[in-house]
Amino acid sequence: MTYTFDFSALLPYWPDFLWGAVLTLQLSAVATVAGFIVGTLCAIGRADGSPVVKAIVAAYVEVIRNTPLLVQVFIIYFGIATLGIRVSANLAAMIALTVNVGAYTCEIVRAGLQSIHRSQVEAAECLGLSKPQIYWHVIVRPAIERVYPSLTSQYVLLMLASSITSQISAEELTAVANRIQSGTFRAFETYIVVGLIYLVLSFVMRGAFTAFAQAAFTRRRKLGTTL
Repeated sequence: MTYTFDFSALLPYWPDFLWGAVLTLQLSAVATVAGFIVGTLCAIGRADGSPVVKAIVAAYVEVIRNTPLLVQVFIIYFGIATLGIRVSANLAAMIALTVNVGAYTCEIVRAGLQSIHRSQVEAAECLGLSKPQIYWHVIVRPAIERVYPSLTSQYVLLMLASSITSQISAEELTAVANRIQSGTFRAFETYIVVGLIYLVLSFVMRGAFTAFAQAAFTRRRKLGTTL
């Protein structure tokens, strides 16, 4: 049995592919920023918070990291609806992705915080820096700089994992592909195209993160090292 490829059947749908890619990037961008904030705050709380805060953050991290993202998406989308609160599929997807990546960000950033030697903090205290100044300039920024490659990889994986939200009809790239292949009956060609688009999006995100690193981590740039 032979199979004849026919990509021409997909040409009329290029605006749909483009819209799906744009929405995928939007979901990923919002979840990345929000997840980074949530994860960093949780990492700080787990490192230096009260026992209650540490226990809450630890429970959050363990629950999220040990349950499938798809289940989390379903709980948020259908769970909120059972409480009488109606949210769109895109908003539910955004919340689920943020909650998920926040837990992973917490552990990555916490590893960075633990890598900062106590002597650096003591030196900053001797210089008379305030606690917020010490935390930002001596602990948080250097910690994030050290784990930035890991964060970059995690957020690219987040973009790829956003395809799961197609199960609640969030109109991202995979959901668009599902709709197109059901109308054209060219599933093989459709998913090849989508796979290539995801590959391009991955390179775009990595390029954006590299550009951000060049602007944010000036010390690395002056030393001639890369992230």
